[in-house]
Amino acid sequence: MIQATNKLTERLAGISAINVTPFQTETGRIDETALRRNVRFLLEQGMELIVPCGNTGEYYALSQEERIRVTETVAGEAHGEASIVVGIGQDVMSAIELGRHARQAGADAVMIHQPVHPFVTDDGLVRYYDDIIAALDMPVIPYIRSRSVGKKTFAYLQNCPWVVGVKYAIPDVLLFAETVRSFPREDFIWVCGLAENWAPFFQRAGSRGFTSGLVNVAPELSLAMLQALREDDSQAVRRIWETIKPFEDLRAKYDSGINVSVVKEAMKLLGYNGGVVRPPADELNDEDKAALVAVLQGWNKPIASKGMK
Repeated sequence: MIQATNKLTERLAGISAINVTPFQTETGRIDETALRRNVRFLLEQGMELIVPCGNTGEYYALSQEERIRVTETVAGEAHGEASIVVGIGQDVMSAIELGRHARQAGADAVMIHQPVHPFVTDDGLVRYYDDIIAALDMPVIPYIRSRSVGKKTFAYLQNCPWVVGVKYAIPDVLLFAETVRSFPREDFIWVCGLAENWAPFFQRAGSRGFTSGLVNVAPELSLAMLQALREDDSQAVRRIWETIKPFEDLRAKYDSGINVSVVKEAMKLLGYNGGVVRPPADELNDEDKAALVAVLQGWNKPIASKGMK
């Protein structure tokens, strides 16, 4: 347990690769063959931590049965080659069910999505996390996206031995810096949950490592960013950040409404099978697709003319 957790925390301080969930165009069902190939691609590119059932994996568009299938497929493909952190959430019982299944499938940890329930209090959130964590007996990384998470919740998470870190995705560096300062547990990993675009700023405020959907498209850029951050090479960080920014800015368009659509369309343009997105997400319009092509061409990526790898 201790050795596994040490490896997990070491990898959390790197890149958390959020794989997409490819859906077939004709049926809308999960393409498990494409999913395995995409995970194999991430492994071959050097990804050491993969997060199935994340937001880039369209967690909220999956049924519970589909989440279980995605978990089994990703864990089966990556077993022994990377740490697997499975996204779980929604109501307490559903989160526990999926978490227990993830553990049986060989996952190293679970990432608890912040609940999207319209009525949340700090005390209620503590009970939510405590009920789930107590039932799982495995490492946990909560995913924080809203300012509704208060000091009681962070104090609970800091004092819970099963919580090895937090994926922090509130786009407020000053708030993040104050939160890190207020809860200084040495073995706690604060992960920038806003990907490469925010990673340099969050690292200055106390994060270690970042999440990435870009890895499905251009993992070499994500790895270059990680190396530059670790070497504290500010010129390299700025150069890589400026290269990545147009892609991440496009993902953030329409209040991040096309976040996953951009990743999947980019995969398609490069000859990989990202599949289609499910509602309420939508495919890219012609203007956004043209902007994406320009970004990929600026990276000297060859645009595929036919077929999927």
